[in-house]
Amino acid sequence: MSGNGDEVTAVNFAVALRLVMPGIKLLTMNHRLGATVSLLLFSYFSIAQIPVREISATRTNATIKLDGDPIEDAWKTATLADKFTQLRPSPFTPEDQQNATKIFILYNNAGIYVGGYCYERNKDSIAAELMGRDGFGNNDFVGVIFDTYHDKLNGFEYFVTPLGEQWDAKQAPNLNGEGEDFSWNAVWQSASKLQADGWSFEMFIPYSAIRFGPKQVQNWGLNIVRRRQKSGQQLFWQSIDPNVNGFLTQEGLLKNLENIKPPVRLQFSPYFSSYLNYDGTAAGNAKKSSKSINGGMDVKYGLNQAFTLDMTLIPDFGQVQSDNRVLNLTPFEQRFTENRTFFTEGTELFNKGNLFYSRRIGGEPIHYGDATSSLAAGEYVSKNPAQSKLINATKISGRTQKGLGIGILNAITKPQYATITTTDKGTREVETDPLTNYNVLVLDQTFKYNSSVSFVNTNTMRSGTDYDANVSSVLFDLNDKSNTWNVGGSVGMSALMNKGGEDIIGYNHNLYLGKTSGRLRFNVFQELSNAKYDKSDLGYFTNNNTMDQGVWVGYNWIKPKGFYNQFRINFNGFYSRLVSPLDDLKGNDRMYQNARVNVNANMQSKKLWWAGLNMTVRAKSNDFYEPRVKGRVFENTGSVGVGAWFESNSAKKISYGGQAYLAAGGIFNYRTADVGAYGKIRFSSKFAVDLNVNTENGNNQAGWADILYASNASQKDSVIFSRRKLRSVENTLSLKYNFTNRMGVTMRTRHYWSKVMPQEFFLLTESGQLEKPSFFYDRNRNQNYNYLTVDMVYTWQFAQGSFFNIVWKDIGENFSRTFERNYFKNARGAVSGQQFNSFSLRVIYFLDYLTLKTKRAGTI
Repeated sequence: MSGNGDEVTAVNFAVALRLVMPGIKLLTMNHRLGATVSLLLFSYFSIAQIPVREISATRTNATIKLDGDPIEDAWKTATLADKFTQLRPSPFTPEDQQNATKIFILYNNAGIYVGGYCYERNKDSIAAELMGRDGFGNNDFVGVIFDTYHDKLNGFEYFVTPLGEQWDAKQAPNLNGEGEDFSWNAVWQSASKLQADGWSFEMFIPYSAIRFGPKQVQNWGLNIVRRRQKSGQQLFWQSIDPNVNGFLTQEGLLKNLENIKPPVRLQFSPYFSSYLNYDGTAAGNAKKSSKSINGGMDVKYGLNQAFTLDMTLIPDFGQVQSDNRVLNLTPFEQRFTENRTFFTEGTELFNKGNLFYSRRIGGEPIHYGDATSSLAAGEYVSKNPAQSKLINATKISGRTQKGLGIGILNAITKPQYATITTTDKGTREVETDPLTNYNVLVLDQTFKYNSSVSFVNTNTMRSGTDYDANVSSVLFDLNDKSNTWNVGGSVGMSALMNKGGEDIIGYNHNLYLGKTSGRLRFNVFQELSNAKYDKSDLGYFTNNNTMDQGVWVGYNWIKPKGFYNQFRINFNGFYSRLVSPLDDLKGNDRMYQNARVNVNANMQSKKLWWAGLNMTVRAKSNDFYEPRVKGRVFENTGSVGVGAWFESNSAKKISYGGQAYLAAGGIFNYRTADVGAYGKIRFSSKFAVDLNVNTENGNNQAGWADILYASNASQKDSVIFSRRKLRSVENTLSLKYNFTNRMGVTMRTRHYWSKVMPQEFFLLTESGQLEKPSFFYDRNRNQNYNYLTVDMVYTWQFAQGSFFNIVWKDIGENFSRTFERNYFKNARGAVSGQQFNSFSLRVIYFLDYLTLKTKRAGTI
């Protein structure tokens, strides 16, 4: 495809590139390099259109028994979906007819039936491993993808394996284009059966497990995927061109679904849980043992055909997986993964704009440290909960037939108090967190050509005198008719009300432009936050007063040749500066922060091994954050790093991989060697063991060590840096044994050990240099940190959507200024030290209103 419109877009891109990349001198070292980059950027590739395949839906009134064997006569009336083609490893290659795929789709007033037969020339070619629900593992699978609004942006996915395990996902736009949300769960039925010449399956997806509009005759976007794990093949019914932007943009069509009506969607999941806890870390004479019995309920109600209300009443998240904590040497907080189901399931709308970090809800109280700072002589903190207690949470989400997505999330946490034991053995309380209401509102309007415009608002309201926060953003993401060019961005504002007696209003914007289809792709971006912008009350945020800009260029070879199946390479450059000078740092010479260039290459071999190389060059930098004092800066020199990684064929019973990264540079000419390795052994389809080991070894690193606060206002604080050694080891051992496709045991053990050994101390000067202090400094700044977790979980899905769980958790954490140099002695110390132990039982029972109504009607 070509035309004047594309030429204008290319010119606009060139102008944008010159505007947002004024500081990257590294990218324009000479005219020859600039000419080469320009030639790559403006190369244009014609993209052939793939014919859209269509099948008509077949209505049935027959009764189908879901046993994994689609032999009922009704299946013979369904339109056949066959003749799949490869996406990987050989795009557009038709499937071997001895390994053919045949899929049938039926529907009735209650839902959609999908049945199929996956032929195999050799039965031993089937990859099957029991992983539990939502676990991919080393499995063949078939997945059916419905785009019920036919907007090529949003879809529902349902997968089944040869051993009858299932998982599901929602497809929706995100910051990186399309994204699959595998935390979304629906209640549907499936069964599989191993056959002499392959395997077969049947699914039933009730209309309560999917969302669609009220049209009398509906046409849905459709694709069907099959993975043949041992051959490395991924095949689709509707061919997918890997050089074209998007997956749903290339879907086929399921036509003529007539007179289907969404049912009453009212589902309850009451739960009962019981805990026995032992907290060895409890302070002073505080009680270490405790027990509790809890009860609550999750409710899901379909407000109409498109919108669903989800509520969690008196939630209990005590059985979620433990966090991967580390010794955080950065000036920014560690970001943790969200493991609470309510805040991961069906939240794709709320993730738009990157304004919502759900761990803020029920996170650390905002006045957590006040308990210690308010102590009088002889007093001690006997209880200080590290997380606020969530009372309830509600979310409403859905999308209209005209493409308007609406999401509302609201959560309330109760006031939190620390208990202080006084000198006369009495107690008093200190409020560490007020009653707080969190709210997220999202409006997302989709348009043709996979484009959208969105509005996102987050609001945090606290009772009492604490400040409130509100953040809003308008986003746009636009694609051209050919699905080749993309432009987008956002404009946002933050408002902190009555913080320190004043209202603080901040501004943020983000702009990007790129070519998203073809073998050559590129993107240029800029993001700016002024000095008052702050989204941290309900979002994850590290720093403001920054303007970041960069460019990414990638090229791929996706047709197997010689020794490889595919080969990809990309180049990216990044430049950052302040928006406005900080106090005490006037002048443009202190506006620059950092710059880097990076090159990555990776490939898959014909034997299904993966390997990659990368190289990063960093220019000298002005670090305004490492000193931990506003207005101070640390000036560091540049560095160079190189890395490599590989992964063996994961379909083998024994698979393994590793990575290494070597870097050198900086003011002390540091040397860093980060090395990691992993291995997995599958003893059978039921039992597997994984081990992951990562190490970090750094010498002559420069980093913050201490602050000596000034004794009077006329003096300035003294910032102490150190030249230090860093050693870290992380071991993660995972075991799983599945008795059936509905019952299994998993155990995950992680031990993290990090130690920091300062070799020499320096004073940070006003100009950002390091010099030997003129005074004697002998504080112990050694750091030795251990974090040990064990999560052992027994799960039994005793009915559809109903689970019985037994969980044992052990958490040990310690920090000291002295350390044991021997790893094994140190690990024994972590095991024998103060720990938190929890043993819990939890029963969740799924109740569906329509099922109960039908059963009741049958008994009358």
